[in-house]
Amino acid sequence: MTVDGAHNGGHWGGHRTTAALPPVPPVAVASAALTVRAGAASDAGRMRPVNEDTALAGPGVFAVADGMGGHAAGDVASALAVAALERLGGRPGLVPQDIRDGIARANRDILAAASADRARTGMGTTLAGVGVVRVAGTEHWAVFNVGDSRVYRFMAGALTQITVDHAADTPGRRGVITRALGTDPAPQADLWVFPPTPGERFLICSDGLPLELADGEIAAVLGAEPAPLEAAEQLVRRAVAAGGRDNVTAVVVDNVTAAATGDVAALVTAPIAVPDDPDVGVDTTAPRRRA
Repeated sequence: MTVDGAHNGGHWGGHRTTAALPPVPPVAVASAALTVRAGAASDAGRMRPVNEDTALAGPGVFAVADGMGGHAAGDVASALAVAALERLGGRPGLVPQDIRDGIARANRDILAAASADRARTGMGTTLAGVGVVRVAGTEHWAVFNVGDSRVYRFMAGALTQITVDHAADTPGRRGVITRALGTDPAPQADLWVFPPTPGERFLICSDGLPLELADGEIAAVLGAEPAPLEAAEQLVRRAVAAGGRDNVTAVVVDNVTAAATGDVAALVTAPIAVPDDPDVGVDTTAPRRRA
């Protein structure tokens, strides 16, 4: 896989006390089978002095990590999680195992950092994203998550949440996270692998976005704004304007590969099962919504 353009993505976020963070310029990743463009934006919101979110805008892997609210050094945890995945960026021939290894390494790095500094004891983070991997000689998407950060797919005007929130509803308060990085034993990550469809768009976001915007408004923005960077910026601006009760981060990833002749819908198949990993469990069942 090669990077098309001077900018090759990167991660940012955390360690910031300003209300707004600069967006990442769009990145184009090209290969024989798949061309991807992405843009990202983030804001601390109106209620929190520090942005504990960290985003990764390629190449090859796109992700959002949300440092756990109320935990020590959540911004450090989210930065470590993204850094572990960033090491995969640009590496040719990624496979699902590489994604699993990156998530497992992120968990180990967070535990090691917490052990080395008592002030960071208990820090943790969610992690969600999309990676480009090779399966049976062809490129596929690998969608993954731990916690309640989300990955949505937008196609033909329809918005679908692919990931499943790892959170339990509690009366009178927001959902309590049931899985997060920074725990021993390592949390079970969900991972789905499926072939790409030209024209599809993915949204990766921290929970501060759906906290403020309904699915219909998210879909309206994704359908109206063709540029991934501008779409990400607009989603974040709207969420902050709607209340901004939490940090808000959005990464928009577009599959701009030219469609081959024939029925594009025929390219969509069931998720491919991949073996379990000893460090990070993998759920390869079909995507579903939490009840």
